[in-house]
Amino acid sequence: MASGNGSSVTQFILLGLTQQPELQLPLFLLFLAIYVVSVVGNLGLIVLIVLNPHLHTPMYYFLFNLSFIDLCYSSVIIPRMLMSFIEQNIISYAECMAQLFFFCFFVIDECYILTTMAYDRYVAICKPLLYRVTMSHQVCLLLMVGVYAMGLVGAMAHTGCMMRLSFCDGNVINHYMCDIPPLLKLSCTSTSINELEVFIVVGVNV
Repeated sequence: MASGNGSSVTQFILLGLTQQPELQLPLFLLFLAIYVVSVVGNLGLIVLIVLNPHLHTPMYYFLFNLSFIDLCYSSVIIPRMLMSFIEQNIISYAECMAQLFFFCFFVIDECYILTTMAYDRYVAICKPLLYRVTMSHQVCLLLMVGVYAMGLVGAMAHTGCMMRLSFCDGNVINHYMCDIPPLLKLSCTSTSINELEVFIVVGVNV
């Protein structure tokens, strides 16, 4: 167990989507197929944008980053979820916190990259003559730095506040991943600071 939060829990059990045996195999195959399609589609788009010089424009630059974020986001969640269909899904405290961090990081990144893409289209439609100047390489790079910086700050805030909690009662997470609400339910210390932090971070993102 992490020594910083005084918790006696060293690992968690992820219950997954269902405990009904007859649904385990069909759901495993379904989500495996979805994951494979997602990985192949996003990797294909990434490779296509990199290899085709005609696609080296701001719109495809942002689309490249969106595909990368989607690929990482699904890889943080789905492999662990698939495990719960095969065997008891046990995740260590450190792995749980790492999954929470990267989940928050890529979710927040996705919100901001979509906002950036919306701004790019706004400039292209409303100010077409100034588009090349407004969306220069330097501007696009700064926007992407901002996207990943906001994701990093938000993920550190969520994970840092979660690591200050103690988990000394149960270790069964009624979910398929280490998410904030089910973890807060397991805490045996006050979660008021965490709830306030979630409200602030989500409010800023909105």
